[in-house]
Amino acid sequence: MTIQEQTIAPTAESLSMVRLPKQLLHVPVTMVIFSLVVVLLANSFWLSAATSAVALSLSVAGLAILYGQLGLVSLCQFALVGVGGWVTLRVGHAFHPPFELSLLAGGVVASVVGLAFGVPALRLRGLYLALVTLMLAGAFQIVISAWGFPDGGPGFLGRADGSGRAMLARPVIADGEVSYFLYVCAIAAMGLLIAQWHKLARPGRAWALIRKGETVAVASGVNVLIYKAWAFALSGFLAGLAGGLLAGNVGQLDGRAFGAFESLNLFALAIVGGVFNWYGAVIAGLLLRAVPALLTELGIDGYVTIGIFGVALFHALATAPTGIAGQISALIIRLNAALSRGRAR
Repeated sequence: MTIQEQTIAPTAESLSMVRLPKQLLHVPVTMVIFSLVVVLLANSFWLSAATSAVALSLSVAGLAILYGQLGLVSLCQFALVGVGGWVTLRVGHAFHPPFELSLLAGGVVASVVGLAFGVPALRLRGLYLALVTLMLAGAFQIVISAWGFPDGGPGFLGRADGSGRAMLARPVIADGEVSYFLYVCAIAAMGLLIAQWHKLARPGRAWALIRKGETVAVASGVNVLIYKAWAFALSGFLAGLAGGLLAGNVGQLDGRAFGAFESLNLFALAIVGGVFNWYGAVIAGLLLRAVPALLTELGIDGYVTIGIFGVALFHALATAPTGIAGQISALIIRLNAALSRGRAR
């Protein structure tokens, strides 16, 4: 049995034996433990890095749906993070609604854009789809470099000059650093729950059939068009939420941080973290923000991270295709088996 067959969503027969509530309970429990550990141990610098990491884990969860479930390589995910951040900032500065409404608007618009970006996937796969989505990420880089992100100014672009720049207000219930980190963890837990439910329920079964072959999926009664569109829309929504949470973390966003290379970086770390287990998204988010933060604290040039991530990607592709999360999962299974044998004796 191949790695893909072992790790993608279970078949209809096996899924009927899975307890969905118990499977999903792992997500909030793990996030609560993780958030408490960070709050107790992290200083202000690391708390900010952890907040960004958890936010970005949502965008990685979206990638995991496309690549882990459908086998589709999308290299424009970070551009969708930028779309969500842009809309969140624009709505927040223009109408001053509760932060949650601005965040939801960013997620919905990014979902629509993600669906539009996914149109090539209806005809393309593999290298061709990767090239098209990478070009879309490059197009977003050009647009956002020219437009910039809204900062309280007038007009459609919402750009202010000089001292007129404004910061996006955080949620009323999460104005401080610690409270906002916990807020982001709560939103991320809900997003990860949504993604995990999709993998375990009917959409996951449909995506697994599509990955095996569209002919097989059609013969099984799966509407390939709808379920592919569903995956791209959900992936875009999660990325949009990530962008909105990043905007709330720092109050503003910089267009220079949303280059096409960042989408490549995000995809690479998604593979390193693991796209077949939900907590692989959290691991990838931590790698994306914690490693550069550590190097900065040590006074090492941040560009060293490119080499580190390159080596990590090579290692994952060569020896650990399920990523760090897959290795952790395999270790847990072995430990449980050993404990079971010990009790039997």
